[in-house]
Amino acid sequence: MGALTDQRKRSSADLRLPISSASPKKPRLIPPSSSPISSNIPQPTPFRRLVHAPQRIIRAFGLGSSSTRKWKPSSIAEMGNFFSQLSGKKQDEMFALEEYKKLVEEQSGFPGDEVGKVSSLQPKSPELSTRNETEILDGSDALSQKVEDGGMLTINEADILDGSDVVSEKVEDGRNMALELVHKREERILVKKEPLYKELYEKAKKHDTRLNSLNFEVEVLYKKVIGFRIEAELLWKREEKPKEKIEELFYPLTAEEEEEISIALFSGNSHKVLVAHESSNIQITREVLQCLRPGAWLNDEVINLYFELLKEREKREPKKFLKCHFFNTFFYKKLTSEKHGYDFKAVKRWTTQRKLGYALIECDKIFVPIHKEIHWCLAVINVKDGSFQYLDSLGGLDNHVLKMLARYLKDEVRDKSGKEIDTLSWKKEFVDELPLQKNGWDCGMFMLKYADFYSRGLKLRFSQEHMAYFRKRTALDILRLKAG
Repeated sequence: MGALTDQRKRSSADLRLPISSASPKKPRLIPPSSSPISSNIPQPTPFRRLVHAPQRIIRAFGLGSSSTRKWKPSSIAEMGNFFSQLSGKKQDEMFALEEYKKLVEEQSGFPGDEVGKVSSLQPKSPELSTRNETEILDGSDALSQKVEDGGMLTINEADILDGSDVVSEKVEDGRNMALELVHKREERILVKKEPLYKELYEKAKKHDTRLNSLNFEVEVLYKKVIGFRIEAELLWKREEKPKEKIEELFYPLTAEEEEEISIALFSGNSHKVLVAHESSNIQITREVLQCLRPGAWLNDEVINLYFELLKEREKREPKKFLKCHFFNTFFYKKLTSEKHGYDFKAVKRWTTQRKLGYALIECDKIFVPIHKEIHWCLAVINVKDGSFQYLDSLGGLDNHVLKMLARYLKDEVRDKSGKEIDTLSWKKEFVDELPLQKNGWDCGMFMLKYADFYSRGLKLRFSQEHMAYFRKRTALDILRLKAG
Protein backbone atom coordinates (compact mmCIF):
# COMPACT_ATOMS: atom_id res chain seq x y z
CA MET A 1 0.00 0.00 0.00
CA GLY A 2 2.83 2.28 0.88
CA ALA A 3 4.40 1.64 -2.44
CA LEU A 4 1.25 2.58 -4.23
CA THR A 5 0.86 5.69 -2.19
CA ASP A 6 4.34 6.78 -3.04
CA GLN A 7 3.65 6.18 -6.70
CA ARG A 8 0.55 8.28 -6.60
CA LYS A 9 2.31 11.05 -4.91
CA ARG A 10 5.09 10.89 -7.36
CA SER A 11 2.74 11.02 -10.32
CA SER A 12 0.76 13.90 -8.86
CA ALA A 13 3.90 15.72 -8.15
CA ASP A 14 4.86 15.28 -11.70
CA LEU A 15 1.58 16.77 -12.82
CA ARG A 16 2.21 19.82 -10.76
CA LEU A 17 5.48 20.62 -12.58
CA PRO A 18 5.41 23.79 -14.62
CA ILE A 19 4.97 23.35 -18.37
CA SER A 20 7.78 24.80 -20.43
CA SER A 21 6.81 27.45 -22.95
CA ALA A 22 9.55 26.49 -25.42
CA SER A 23 8.25 24.82 -28.56
CA PRO A 24 9.49 21.30 -29.24
CA LYS A 25 12.19 20.84 -31.92
CA LYS A 26 11.12 19.68 -35.33
CA PRO A 27 12.25 16.20 -36.33
CA ARG A 28 15.44 16.38 -38.35
CA LEU A 29 15.52 14.50 -41.62
CA ILE A 30 18.55 12.29 -41.98
CA PRO A 31 19.87 12.31 -45.54
CA PRO A 32 20.48 8.92 -47.09
CA SER A 33 23.97 7.64 -46.45
CA SER A 34 26.02 5.30 -48.53
CA SER A 35 27.54 3.61 -45.47
CA PRO A 36 26.47 0.04 -44.78
CA ILE A 37 25.21 0.93 -41.24
CA SER A 38 22.80 3.69 -42.31
CA SER A 39 21.39 1.59 -45.15
CA ASN A 40 19.48 -0.59 -42.65
CA ILE A 41 17.61 2.39 -41.16
CA PRO A 42 14.29 3.07 -42.95
CA GLN A 43 14.32 6.27 -44.94
CA PRO A 44 11.75 8.95 -44.11
CA THR A 45 8.94 9.41 -46.59
CA PRO A 46 9.27 12.76 -48.42
CA PHE A 47 6.40 15.22 -48.19
CA ARG A 48 3.91 15.14 -50.96
CA ARG A 49 3.39 18.37 -52.84
CA LEU A 50 2.03 19.49 -56.13
CA VAL A 51 4.23 20.43 -59.05
CA HIS A 52 3.49 24.10 -59.78
CA ALA A 53 6.39 24.97 -62.05
CA PRO A 54 9.59 23.50 -63.45
CA GLN A 55 11.91 22.80 -60.56
CA ARG A 56 15.72 22.79 -60.65
CA ILE A 57 15.86 19.48 -58.84
CA ILE A 58 16.99 17.34 -61.72
CA ARG A 59 20.45 16.92 -60.31
CA ALA A 60 19.00 15.46 -57.05
CA PHE A 61 17.65 12.50 -59.00
CA GLY A 62 20.77 11.66 -60.90
CA LEU A 63 19.85 13.50 -64.10
CA GLY A 64 22.56 16.20 -64.17
CA SER A 65 26.23 16.27 -64.98
CA SER A 66 27.19 15.87 -61.30
CA SER A 67 24.94 12.91 -60.60
CA THR A 68 26.27 9.64 -59.33
CA ARG A 69 24.27 7.68 -61.84
CA LYS A 70 25.66 7.94 -65.34
CA TRP A 71 24.05 6.63 -68.46
CA LYS A 72 26.31 4.87 -70.84
CA PRO A 73 25.65 5.51 -74.51
CA SER A 74 24.99 2.62 -76.80
CA SER A 75 27.71 0.95 -78.77
CA ILE A 76 26.30 2.52 -81.92
CA ALA A 77 26.84 6.01 -80.50
CA GLU A 78 30.35 5.15 -79.40
CA MET A 79 31.36 3.77 -82.73
CA GLY A 80 29.36 6.22 -84.88
CA ASN A 81 30.11 9.68 -86.15
CA PHE A 82 29.36 13.10 -84.66
CA PHE A 83 25.63 12.99 -85.48
CA SER A 84 25.09 9.52 -84.01
CA GLN A 85 26.83 10.59 -80.77
CA LEU A 86 24.66 13.73 -80.59
CA SER A 87 21.45 11.73 -81.11
CA GLY A 88 22.54 9.22 -78.47
CA LYS A 89 23.15 12.04 -75.97
CA LYS A 90 19.69 13.51 -76.58
CA GLN A 91 18.17 10.05 -76.20
CA ASP A 92 19.80 9.72 -72.79
CA GLU A 93 18.52 13.14 -71.70
CA MET A 94 14.94 12.35 -72.76
CA PHE A 95 15.10 9.00 -71.03
CA ALA A 96 16.17 10.79 -67.83
CA LEU A 97 13.29 13.25 -68.26
CA GLU A 98 10.79 10.40 -68.45
CA GLU A 99 12.19 8.93 -65.27
CA TYR A 100 11.82 12.30 -63.57
CA LYS A 101 8.17 12.52 -64.70
CA LYS A 102 7.38 9.10 -63.23
CA LEU A 103 8.99 10.11 -59.94
CA VAL A 104 6.91 13.31 -59.79
CA GLU A 105 3.72 11.34 -60.47
CA GLU A 106 4.52 9.01 -57.56
CA GLN A 107 5.09 11.96 -55.21
CA SER A 108 2.01 13.95 -56.27
CA GLY A 109 -0.33 11.03 -56.63
CA PHE A 110 -1.77 12.00 -60.01
CA PRO A 111 -0.25 12.79 -63.40
CA GLY A 112 -0.25 16.43 -64.45
CA ASP A 113 -1.07 17.80 -67.86
CA GLU A 114 2.20 19.59 -68.01
CA VAL A 115 4.09 16.42 -67.33
CA GLY A 116 2.07 14.66 -69.98
CA LYS A 117 3.00 17.28 -72.47
CA VAL A 118 6.62 16.92 -71.56
CA SER A 119 6.48 13.16 -71.82
CA SER A 120 5.08 13.41 -75.31
CA LEU A 121 8.46 14.66 -76.45
CA GLN A 122 10.11 11.28 -75.83
CA PRO A 123 10.80 9.38 -79.07
CA LYS A 124 8.93 6.11 -79.45
CA SER A 125 11.69 4.40 -81.41
CA PRO A 126 14.97 3.62 -79.58
CA GLU A 127 17.04 3.77 -82.76
CA LEU A 128 17.91 7.43 -82.37
CA SER A 129 21.60 6.86 -83.12
CA THR A 130 20.83 6.09 -86.73
CA ARG A 131 19.08 9.37 -87.42
CA ASN A 132 20.89 11.85 -89.63
CA GLU A 133 21.39 15.57 -89.28
CA THR A 134 18.07 16.40 -90.99
CA GLU A 135 15.99 14.41 -88.48
CA ILE A 136 17.69 16.13 -85.53
CA LEU A 137 17.01 19.59 -86.95
CA ASP A 138 13.42 18.58 -87.76
CA GLY A 139 13.02 17.41 -84.18
CA SER A 140 14.07 20.80 -82.89
CA ASP A 141 11.29 22.44 -84.96
CA ALA A 142 8.74 20.02 -83.51
CA LEU A 143 9.81 20.88 -79.98
CA SER A 144 9.53 24.61 -80.62
CA GLN A 145 6.01 24.07 -82.01
CA LYS A 146 4.92 22.25 -78.87
CA VAL A 147 6.27 25.02 -76.67
CA GLU A 148 4.16 27.55 -78.59
CA ASP A 149 1.07 25.39 -77.95
CA GLY A 150 1.54 25.89 -74.23
CA GLY A 151 3.71 23.02 -73.21
CA MET A 152 6.04 23.36 -70.25
CA LEU A 153 9.66 22.56 -70.66
CA THR A 154 12.44 22.04 -68.22
CA ILE A 155 15.81 23.72 -68.46
CA ASN A 156 17.32 20.68 -70.15
CA GLU A 157 14.66 20.78 -72.84
CA ALA A 158 15.38 24.43 -73.51
CA ASP A 159 19.04 23.54 -73.77
CA ILE A 160 18.16 20.92 -76.37
CA LEU A 161 16.21 23.44 -78.42
CA ASP A 162 18.95 26.02 -78.20
CA GLY A 163 21.62 23.41 -78.94
CA SER A 164 20.04 22.33 -82.22
CA ASP A 165 20.97 25.62 -83.91
CA VAL A 166 24.36 25.53 -82.31
CA VAL A 167 24.83 21.97 -83.49
CA SER A 168 23.86 22.88 -87.03
CA GLU A 169 26.27 25.83 -86.98
CA LYS A 170 29.06 23.68 -85.58
CA VAL A 171 28.39 21.03 -88.20
CA GLU A 172 28.65 23.65 -90.94
CA ASP A 173 31.83 25.03 -89.39
CA GLY A 174 33.25 21.51 -89.15
CA ARG A 175 32.48 20.87 -92.78
CA ASN A 176 34.12 24.12 -93.84
CA MET A 177 37.21 23.32 -91.76
CA ALA A 178 37.42 19.83 -93.22
CA LEU A 179 37.12 21.20 -96.76
CA GLU A 180 39.83 23.76 -96.05
CA LEU A 181 42.13 21.04 -94.71
CA VAL A 182 41.49 18.89 -97.79
CA HIS A 183 42.22 21.82 -100.12
CA LYS A 184 45.40 22.67 -98.24
CA ARG A 185 46.51 19.05 -98.38
CA GLU A 186 45.81 18.87 -102.12
CA GLU A 187 47.73 22.10 -102.68
CA ARG A 188 50.63 20.72 -100.66
CA ILE A 189 50.64 17.52 -102.68
CA LEU A 190 50.49 19.44 -105.95
CA VAL A 191 53.22 21.87 -104.99
CA LYS A 192 55.58 19.19 -103.66
CA LYS A 193 57.10 17.80 -106.84
CA GLU A 194 60.61 16.88 -105.72
CA PRO A 195 61.30 13.44 -104.22
CA LEU A 196 61.42 13.10 -100.46
CA TYR A 197 65.11 12.18 -100.34
CA LYS A 198 66.03 15.45 -102.04
CA GLU A 199 64.04 17.45 -99.51
CA LEU A 200 65.68 15.64 -96.62
CA TYR A 201 69.08 16.08 -98.22
CA GLU A 202 68.55 19.85 -98.56
CA LYS A 203 67.51 20.09 -94.90
CA ALA A 204 70.52 18.08 -93.81
CA LYS A 205 72.87 20.34 -95.77
CA LYS A 206 71.90 23.28 -93.58
CA HIS A 207 73.04 21.47 -90.43
CA ASP A 208 76.12 19.68 -91.74
CA THR A 209 78.69 21.60 -93.79
CA ARG A 210 80.51 18.40 -94.68
CA LEU A 211 77.76 17.49 -97.11
CA ASN A 212 78.69 20.49 -99.26
CA SER A 213 82.27 19.29 -99.52
CA LEU A 214 81.09 15.76 -100.31
CA ASN A 215 78.80 17.15 -102.98
CA PHE A 216 81.75 18.91 -104.55
CA GLU A 217 83.80 15.71 -104.49
CA VAL A 218 80.93 13.80 -106.11
CA GLU A 219 80.76 16.34 -108.93
CA VAL A 220 84.51 16.11 -109.47
CA LEU A 221 84.41 12.31 -109.57
CA TYR A 222 81.44 12.37 -111.90
CA LYS A 223 83.34 14.61 -114.32
CA LYS A 224 86.33 12.29 -114.10
CA VAL A 225 84.14 9.29 -114.94
CA ILE A 226 82.74 11.12 -117.96
CA GLY A 227 86.27 12.00 -119.02
CA PHE A 228 87.39 8.39 -118.68
CA ARG A 229 84.46 7.22 -120.77
CA ILE A 230 85.25 9.70 -123.52
CA GLU A 231 88.91 8.70 -123.44
CA ALA A 232 87.99 4.99 -123.56
CA GLU A 233 85.78 5.60 -126.59
CA LEU A 234 88.59 7.45 -128.34
CA LEU A 235 91.05 4.67 -127.58
CA TRP A 236 88.60 2.09 -128.78
CA LYS A 237 88.18 3.96 -132.04
CA ARG A 238 91.94 4.14 -132.45
CA GLU A 239 92.45 0.45 -131.78
CA GLU A 240 89.54 -0.61 -133.94
CA LYS A 241 90.64 -1.25 -137.49
CA PRO A 242 88.95 0.67 -140.26
CA LYS A 243 86.25 -0.91 -142.39
CA GLU A 244 88.54 -1.34 -145.35
CA LYS A 245 90.44 -3.94 -143.31
CA ILE A 246 87.28 -6.04 -143.24
CA GLU A 247 86.99 -5.64 -146.98
CA GLU A 248 90.56 -6.84 -147.42
CA LEU A 249 89.60 -10.13 -145.78
CA PHE A 250 86.92 -10.71 -148.40
CA TYR A 251 88.50 -9.34 -151.58
CA PRO A 252 87.58 -11.48 -154.60
CA LEU A 253 90.13 -13.85 -156.09
CA THR A 254 91.37 -13.28 -159.58
CA ALA A 255 91.13 -15.86 -162.38
CA GLU A 256 94.84 -16.68 -162.11
CA GLU A 257 94.51 -17.25 -158.36
CA GLU A 258 91.46 -19.48 -158.86
CA GLU A 259 93.36 -21.61 -161.39
CA GLU A 260 96.43 -21.89 -159.14
CA ILE A 261 94.30 -23.08 -156.22
CA SER A 262 92.39 -25.57 -158.38
CA ILE A 263 95.59 -27.19 -159.66
CA ALA A 264 97.03 -27.51 -156.17
CA LEU A 265 93.92 -29.12 -154.75
CA PHE A 266 92.51 -31.26 -157.55
CA SER A 267 95.26 -32.30 -160.02
CA GLY A 268 98.84 -33.62 -160.07
CA ASN A 269 100.88 -35.98 -157.95
CA SER A 270 99.55 -36.20 -154.39
CA HIS A 271 103.01 -36.85 -152.89
CA LYS A 272 104.59 -33.84 -154.47
CA VAL A 273 105.88 -31.29 -151.99
CA LEU A 274 104.24 -28.02 -152.86
CA VAL A 275 105.84 -25.80 -150.19
CA ALA A 276 108.33 -26.13 -147.31
CA HIS A 277 108.55 -23.76 -144.35
CA GLU A 278 112.14 -23.63 -143.12
CA SER A 279 111.74 -22.02 -139.68
CA SER A 280 109.09 -24.50 -138.59
CA ASN A 281 110.42 -27.38 -140.72
CA ILE A 282 106.95 -28.08 -142.12
CA GLN A 283 106.51 -29.49 -145.61
CA ILE A 284 103.16 -29.39 -147.37
CA THR A 285 102.47 -31.97 -150.06
CA ARG A 286 99.49 -31.97 -152.39
CA GLU A 287 97.88 -34.70 -150.34
CA VAL A 288 98.20 -32.65 -147.12
CA LEU A 289 96.90 -29.48 -148.79
CA GLN A 290 93.86 -31.33 -150.13
CA CYS A 291 92.32 -31.11 -146.64
CA LEU A 292 91.24 -27.62 -147.76
CA ARG A 293 88.88 -29.09 -150.32
CA PRO A 294 85.17 -28.50 -149.55
CA GLY A 295 83.85 -31.04 -147.05
CA ALA A 296 87.30 -32.17 -145.76
CA TRP A 297 88.69 -31.95 -142.20
CA LEU A 298 91.76 -29.83 -141.59
CA ASN A 299 94.95 -31.58 -140.46
CA ASP A 300 97.73 -30.53 -138.05
CA GLU A 301 100.25 -29.54 -140.75
CA VAL A 302 97.95 -27.01 -142.42
CA ILE A 303 96.84 -25.53 -139.08
CA ASN A 304 100.37 -25.23 -137.66
CA LEU A 305 101.79 -23.72 -140.85
CA TYR A 306 98.99 -21.16 -141.04
CA PHE A 307 99.67 -20.10 -137.42
CA GLU A 308 103.33 -19.68 -138.32
CA LEU A 309 102.34 -17.45 -141.22
CA LEU A 310 100.14 -15.32 -138.89
CA LYS A 311 103.12 -14.86 -136.56
CA GLU A 312 105.36 -13.79 -139.41
CA ARG A 313 102.69 -11.33 -140.57
CA GLU A 314 102.74 -9.61 -137.18
CA LYS A 315 106.55 -9.33 -137.30
CA ARG A 316 106.37 -7.69 -140.73
CA GLU A 317 103.79 -5.10 -139.64
CA PRO A 318 103.86 -4.82 -135.85
CA LYS A 319 101.82 -1.60 -135.83
CA LYS A 320 99.06 -3.13 -137.89
CA PHE A 321 98.53 -6.33 -135.89
CA LEU A 322 98.43 -7.24 -132.21
CA LYS A 323 101.39 -8.88 -130.47
CA CYS A 324 100.30 -12.51 -130.29
CA HIS A 325 101.73 -15.95 -129.67
CA PHE A 326 100.39 -19.03 -131.46
CA PHE A 327 100.92 -22.47 -129.95
CA ASN A 328 100.83 -25.46 -132.29
CA THR A 329 98.30 -28.28 -132.15
CA PHE A 330 100.60 -30.49 -129.98
CA PHE A 331 101.04 -28.06 -127.08
CA TYR A 332 97.85 -28.79 -125.16
CA LYS A 333 98.32 -32.55 -125.56
CA LYS A 334 101.78 -32.32 -124.01
CA LEU A 335 100.55 -30.05 -121.21
CA THR A 336 97.74 -32.45 -120.25
CA SER A 337 99.38 -35.84 -120.69
CA GLU A 338 97.40 -38.92 -119.67
CA LYS A 339 99.97 -39.96 -117.03
CA HIS A 340 99.93 -36.84 -114.86
CA GLY A 341 96.92 -34.79 -116.06
CA TYR A 342 99.04 -31.66 -115.92
CA ASP A 343 102.74 -31.55 -116.79
CA PHE A 344 104.36 -28.13 -116.96
CA LYS A 345 107.84 -29.62 -117.35
CA ALA A 346 106.83 -31.23 -120.65
CA VAL A 347 106.34 -27.80 -122.25
CA LYS A 348 108.68 -25.75 -120.07
CA ARG A 349 111.31 -25.27 -122.82
CA TRP A 350 108.83 -24.42 -125.54
CA THR A 351 108.78 -20.73 -124.62
CA THR A 352 112.38 -19.85 -123.75
CA GLN A 353 113.64 -16.35 -124.41
CA ARG A 354 116.18 -17.72 -126.94
CA LYS A 355 113.52 -19.44 -129.03
CA LEU A 356 110.82 -16.76 -128.95
CA GLY A 357 112.70 -13.55 -128.31
CA TYR A 358 109.94 -12.39 -125.94
CA ALA A 359 108.02 -13.54 -122.86
CA LEU A 360 104.41 -14.70 -122.99
CA ILE A 361 103.44 -12.13 -120.36
CA GLU A 362 104.40 -9.41 -122.87
CA CYS A 363 101.85 -10.55 -125.47
CA ASP A 364 98.37 -9.17 -125.98
CA LYS A 365 96.81 -12.54 -126.82
CA ILE A 366 97.88 -16.16 -126.72
CA PHE A 367 96.13 -18.68 -129.00
CA VAL A 368 95.98 -22.38 -128.09
CA PRO A 369 94.35 -24.83 -130.54
CA ILE A 370 92.41 -27.63 -128.80
CA HIS A 371 91.77 -30.93 -130.61
CA LYS A 372 89.05 -33.17 -129.24
CA GLU A 373 89.33 -36.38 -131.26
CA ILE A 374 87.31 -35.19 -134.26
CA HIS A 375 86.58 -31.56 -133.35
CA TRP A 376 88.69 -28.39 -133.32
CA CYS A 377 88.28 -25.54 -130.77
CA LEU A 378 90.34 -22.49 -129.83
CA ALA A 379 91.32 -21.19 -126.40
CA VAL A 380 92.38 -17.53 -126.12
CA ILE A 381 94.35 -15.99 -123.23
CA ASN A 382 93.82 -12.22 -123.12
CA VAL A 383 96.91 -11.22 -121.13
CA LYS A 384 96.23 -7.47 -121.16
CA ASP A 385 92.56 -7.87 -120.19
CA GLY A 386 93.15 -10.66 -117.67
CA SER A 387 90.57 -13.05 -119.12
CA PHE A 388 90.14 -16.41 -120.85
CA GLN A 389 87.93 -17.30 -123.80
CA TYR A 390 86.86 -20.66 -125.18
CA LEU A 391 85.67 -20.54 -128.79
CA ASP A 392 83.76 -23.58 -130.00
CA SER A 393 82.04 -23.40 -133.40
CA LEU A 394 79.42 -25.81 -132.05
CA GLY A 395 78.65 -23.49 -129.10
CA GLY A 396 80.27 -25.62 -126.39
CA LEU A 397 82.23 -24.56 -123.29
CA ASP A 398 85.03 -26.39 -121.46
CA ASN A 399 86.03 -24.84 -118.12
CA HIS A 400 88.61 -27.57 -117.55
CA VAL A 401 90.65 -26.34 -120.50
CA LEU A 402 90.61 -22.77 -119.16
CA LYS A 403 91.67 -23.93 -115.68
CA MET A 404 94.62 -25.86 -117.13
CA LEU A 405 95.72 -22.82 -119.14
CA ALA A 406 95.37 -20.54 -116.10
CA ARG A 407 97.57 -22.88 -114.10
CA TYR A 408 100.08 -23.06 -116.96
CA LEU A 409 100.36 -19.28 -117.34
CA LYS A 410 100.91 -18.86 -113.60
CA ASP A 411 103.74 -21.42 -113.65
CA GLU A 412 105.16 -19.94 -116.86
CA VAL A 413 105.41 -16.42 -115.44
CA ARG A 414 106.93 -17.69 -112.18
CA ASP A 415 109.49 -19.78 -114.11
CA LYS A 416 110.50 -17.16 -116.68
CA SER A 417 110.25 -13.87 -114.76
CA GLY A 418 109.98 -14.88 -111.09
CA LYS A 419 106.68 -13.01 -110.68
CA GLU A 420 103.47 -14.27 -109.08
CA ILE A 421 100.13 -13.60 -110.77
CA ASP A 422 96.72 -14.90 -109.73
CA THR A 423 95.47 -16.20 -113.06
CA LEU A 424 92.92 -18.45 -111.35
CA SER A 425 90.84 -15.36 -110.53
CA TRP A 426 90.80 -14.08 -114.12
CA LYS A 427 87.46 -13.80 -115.87
CA LYS A 428 86.14 -16.56 -118.10
CA GLU A 429 84.25 -14.77 -120.85
CA PHE A 430 81.55 -16.06 -123.12
CA VAL A 431 81.71 -14.59 -126.63
CA ASP A 432 78.43 -13.04 -127.73
CA GLU A 433 77.31 -13.69 -131.29
CA LEU A 434 80.03 -16.26 -131.90
CA PRO A 435 79.94 -17.48 -135.51
CA LEU A 436 78.88 -21.15 -135.54
CA GLN A 437 79.24 -23.88 -138.10
CA LYS A 438 76.24 -25.46 -139.77
CA ASN A 439 77.85 -28.66 -140.99
CA GLY A 440 80.16 -31.39 -139.71
CA TRP A 441 83.49 -30.50 -141.30
CA ASP A 442 84.22 -26.73 -141.04
CA CYS A 443 85.27 -26.64 -137.36
CA GLY A 444 89.00 -26.35 -138.25
CA MET A 445 88.34 -23.53 -140.69
CA PHE A 446 86.31 -21.63 -138.05
CA MET A 447 89.20 -22.04 -135.60
CA LEU A 448 91.71 -20.50 -138.06
CA LYS A 449 89.43 -17.52 -138.75
CA TYR A 450 88.84 -16.92 -135.01
CA ALA A 451 92.60 -16.47 -134.61
CA ASP A 452 92.95 -14.42 -137.80
CA PHE A 453 90.28 -11.85 -136.87
CA TYR A 454 91.34 -11.57 -133.19
CA SER A 455 94.99 -11.08 -134.12
CA ARG A 456 93.86 -8.10 -136.21
CA GLY A 457 91.93 -6.69 -133.25
CA LEU A 458 88.63 -7.19 -135.10
CA LYS A 459 85.32 -8.66 -134.10
CA LEU A 460 84.29 -11.99 -135.57
CA ARG A 461 82.36 -10.75 -138.57
CA PHE A 462 81.88 -13.83 -140.68
CA SER A 463 79.53 -16.79 -140.94
CA GLN A 464 79.12 -20.25 -142.44
CA GLU A 465 78.58 -18.89 -145.95
CA HIS A 466 82.16 -17.52 -146.03
CA MET A 467 83.82 -20.88 -145.35
CA ALA A 468 84.16 -21.92 -149.03
CA TYR A 469 85.95 -18.65 -149.79
CA PHE A 470 88.18 -18.95 -146.67
CA ARG A 471 89.29 -22.45 -147.74
CA LYS A 472 90.54 -21.14 -151.07
CA ARG A 473 92.13 -18.09 -149.47
CA THR A 474 93.97 -20.22 -146.89
CA ALA A 475 95.28 -22.55 -149.62
CA LEU A 476 96.54 -19.54 -151.54
CA ASP A 477 98.31 -18.10 -148.42
CA ILE A 478 100.02 -21.47 -147.82
CA LEU A 479 101.12 -21.80 -151.42
CA ARG A 480 102.71 -18.34 -151.22
CA LEU A 481 103.86 -18.79 -147.59
CA LYS A 482 102.43 -15.42 -146.72
CA ALA A 483 99.28 -14.66 -144.80
CA GLY A 484 97.26 -11.76 -146.18
